[in-house]
Amino acid sequence: MSRVQIAIIGGGLVGASLALALQAGARERQWKIILIEPFAPGDGYQPSYDARSSALSYGSQQIYQRLGLWEAIAHRAEAIVDIHISDRGRFAATRLSANEENVPALGYVVENAWLGHCLWASLDPTVVEWRCPARVKQLQALNDGYHLILDDDSTLDCDLAILADGGRSGLREQLGIHARKTPYGQTALISNISTALPHQGTAFERFTDDGPLALLPMSENRSVLIWTREPNEAQRLSELSDPDFLQELQECFGYRLGAFEQVGQRHLYPLSLVESSEQVRAHLVVLGNAAHSLHPVAGQGYNLSLRDTMALTECLLSGPKTPGDLTTLLNFQHQQQLDQALTIGFSDRVTRLFSTGKPLFSGGRNLGLLGLDLFPPAKHWFARQAMGLGVRPTVIKT
Repeated sequence: MSRVQIAIIGGGLVGASLALALQAGARERQWKIILIEPFAPGDGYQPSYDARSSALSYGSQQIYQRLGLWEAIAHRAEAIVDIHISDRGRFAATRLSANEENVPALGYVVENAWLGHCLWASLDPTVVEWRCPARVKQLQALNDGYHLILDDDSTLDCDLAILADGGRSGLREQLGIHARKTPYGQTALISNISTALPHQGTAFERFTDDGPLALLPMSENRSVLIWTREPNEAQRLSELSDPDFLQELQECFGYRLGAFEQVGQRHLYPLSLVESSEQVRAHLVVLGNAAHSLHPVAGQGYNLSLRDTMALTECLLSGPKTPGDLTTLLNFQHQQQLDQALTIGFSDRVTRLFSTGKPLFSGGRNLGLLGLDLFPPAKHWFARQAMGLGVRPTVIKT
């Protein structure tokens, strides 16, 4: 039986980002990190029209810059230079501008496969060991850590176990950690779209009485479509032929980008706000979507998880030589409490306000958009929230 200092369960974007952030400090402390992931990342990046993407806020770009990874990521990152926010059938609209905020971009859209490729290629195998493909089927608490049983019946002990295995974490449930789930009664239809006119780095947030619609600029003049509808309606849209689907999308969005020319594979995701009732125990951290899963329309979920990851890194590398101390982990939780509360609250309120057709609320959001355009301080605050700068970002020494 072997023992390591840190076992990261889940080698996706959050888990791999944590491994990278810890890497230099772990090398100095002679920590061994193991990254356990059921899906092999592969030997190289393969471009695909249907690649899923993530919206990185400006704050997240700054984190990857400090970690020395941004130069690689930037090769396939599309800058969001403007965000156009409108309400269908009403006159009010507002535009957030990178130029007005004195930043090079409000955020960036990056294909998950490319971001993962850059992360995995940056990990030092002398510090971070991959166990892949592999799953942890059982997690048992010890007095000084956790005992892991993998799906091949091999075992491993660690000083600190980090659950980064996603919003449907079976291990979280196995440990008796309850997840509060608040369904939105909506399903997100996500796909990639090509348009006749270039997007020029503009992201669109279009709110309708049937739910919000977002288009985020991607490389090669593609845009990521996030179309939120009532579940039965989302299912109907997913089953339409490509021409019929594009026609309905055109009617809903309009012609700001000209005609919609191509749609890729369509994927459906039922939407809920999910919050873990516990994020830390002695020798245990719940991280990423396993800790909190947000509505995608505000684009806050991954960026919040990345800030959590950096805060955890800072606490671990300034804590005891052996990781897993409960006081250190509680410090991490306390440090991120305000950021999590503000970000989750912002995301949830924006989602609820802009996802209803009730006259009182739709009139209120129309006035809200008008107010943002007429009152610069409010617009600046809203932009900083969108950029992930609402709370002072964690500084990681690398």
